[in-house]
Amino acid sequence: MAKKFQNFINGKWVDALSGETFENRNPANWKEVVGVFPKSSKADVEMAVKSARGAFDAWRLVPAPERAEIMKKAGDLIVARKEEIAQQMTREMGKVISETRGDTQEGIDTAYYAFGEGRRLFGATVPSELRNKFNMTVRQPIGVAGLITPWNFPMAIPSWKLFPALLCGNTVVFKPASDTPATATTFVEILLAAGVYPQALNLVHGSGSSVGIPIVEHPEVDLISFTGSSAVGKVIYGVAGKDLKRVSLELGGKNAQIVMDDGNLELALEGVLWGAFGTTGQRCTATSRLILHEKIYDKFIDMLVTRTAKLKLGNGLDPSVEVGPVINKGQQDIVDSYVKIGQQEGAKVLVGGKPCTEGDCAGGWFYYPTILGEVMPNMRVAKEEIFGPVLSVLRIKSLEDAIETLNSTRYGLSSSIYTENVNAAFKAMRDIQAGITYINGPTIGAECHMPFGGVKETGNGHREGGWAVYDFFSDIKTIYVDFSGKLQRAQIDNR
Repeated sequence: MAKKFQNFINGKWVDALSGETFENRNPANWKEVVGVFPKSSKADVEMAVKSARGAFDAWRLVPAPERAEIMKKAGDLIVARKEEIAQQMTREMGKVISETRGDTQEGIDTAYYAFGEGRRLFGATVPSELRNKFNMTVRQPIGVAGLITPWNFPMAIPSWKLFPALLCGNTVVFKPASDTPATATTFVEILLAAGVYPQALNLVHGSGSSVGIPIVEHPEVDLISFTGSSAVGKVIYGVAGKDLKRVSLELGGKNAQIVMDDGNLELALEGVLWGAFGTTGQRCTATSRLILHEKIYDKFIDMLVTRTAKLKLGNGLDPSVEVGPVINKGQQDIVDSYVKIGQQEGAKVLVGGKPCTEGDCAGGWFYYPTILGEVMPNMRVAKEEIFGPVLSVLRIKSLEDAIETLNSTRYGLSSSIYTENVNAAFKAMRDIQAGITYINGPTIGAECHMPFGGVKETGNGHREGGWAVYDFFSDIKTIYVDFSGKLQRAQIDNR
């Protein structure tokens, strides 16, 4: 019998008010039910927001260093349960065990970063233009934060939102992805065990339409942090904008790795294999395009096809497996449809190009790592996010051509260039339109203490990670202290 999970609302573990449920299944073995979860609705969201609003004054008045101690304890608890969490994550979303261990470690690192930030949250002291007057700024919590997270990083991405939101003194209504609710539940259990006030942290399972949009629409939710597709992000931005809510959007990508003719080809090969097929290509930073200089195009393609054909598919709990399943049947169909679209547009399937349904792939939603050659910049497979193990390869003649090709999509999240020419590297850093640029590294591999996000349709200008996310989850209050004992008028011509 599959384990039954619940929402956490107003300090209690509860079923959805409707009593309805949904199943969470293992994408590597669809017969395996990981758990049964509450199928919540607007009514459940209403209760969760009421709890978060009611707890706000108590939680915001906890000193930030004390809240930080709670984040530190949460990190310690994740360390103690790291392997358990990684195995649970692999079962519910499919990526290989080494990656889910890394996903869990990202949560640990983010917890410890939050611990340090609790004794910073810096303001500024600034000289006044008037005598006997003191000017400063302080950071303050905003209110109730609605946090909506995707399935591909079930620990890391929620940690990027939950730790800073709570550390800054906000209370939370958290809606995880329906494909990865078990890891989210474990995370909430850990935060509660660490000492987060029960009413301040609310977990509501369910779909985007029945839970996510009601969170965004709710007048008592003050800010929204969403990671997901650009299409959904636009809807959220439009809905939240009606009430002038603060909104952080981390959206899609069509990331590219450039390999110049002077690049280290062996290093570039390792980079693109990891960038394109790590997490089965299901990362917003995944390498979806490979831009090769014409002088090394044929040689590099031969190297890449040979290595790609040898990648082992299967259940991610097997340490020898290198590529797990895609998340579900719907995503498998989307990936396959894009491969067919590419072929119709004139691209050539060099390896892969179809679902894997035999051997270790039987019973799950697997797709062979796929390389499309002879792709042109105007093709859909060169412009649209696929979110699967499909790499489109484009040919260029110069650095300027490479950068122009890289910039020719509506997205701008991550980017990469392999070159031994320092001048070319610096020109790429300057001219590439992306929030992240790697020199001689793949497009994936963000570190938790650095800002994460992109430009164009990849987001709305905010950043997750590092110090930047604390700017989003806190308000700056400017304070003037006049101890002159008389009326002084600033910005009046007193001189």
